[in-house]
Amino acid sequence: MPRLYREAPLNSIWEGSGNVTALDVLRALARTPGCADALLAELDLAAGGDRRLDAALDQLRQLLAGLETATSLEAQYRARRLAGLIAVAMQAALLVRHLPGPVADAFCASRLGPAVAGGPGAPFGTLPDGLDVGRILDRARVTTGTG
Repeated sequence: MPRLYREAPLNSIWEGSGNVTALDVLRALARTPGCADALLAELDLAAGGDRRLDAALDQLRQLLAGLETATSLEAQYRARRLAGLIAVAMQAALLVRHLPGPVADAFCASRLGPAVAGGPGAPFGTLPDGLDVGRILDRARVTTGTG
């Protein structure tokens, strides 16, 4: 309880800056023609590489399409979810493209899988069962050469 009380003043800063960032995403999408198309084109480079990522990209397309008909207040209400999904989808797409295997699988399972509670922004470090954690750890181990 003391820790929560000590950190309480910071919560407004964290939440406020997150909201500002999300509103900046909306502003960029509204003011820059082709911005959403460029984003989707970049993400589509990883399409087919992971079913969870593909589902997230479909969801992102729906959110972006919904912005066209949303009122300003509706768009603002959805802004944080949209910004979070963009960030997580981009991370997943880069991993799927450049680091396929257990690391990309673990990221997608922990951030985009159906068991993820809360969507993007779920607590960090909550990995589902069935991942090849041994290979992830092996990749992270430092080895020294002999000779």
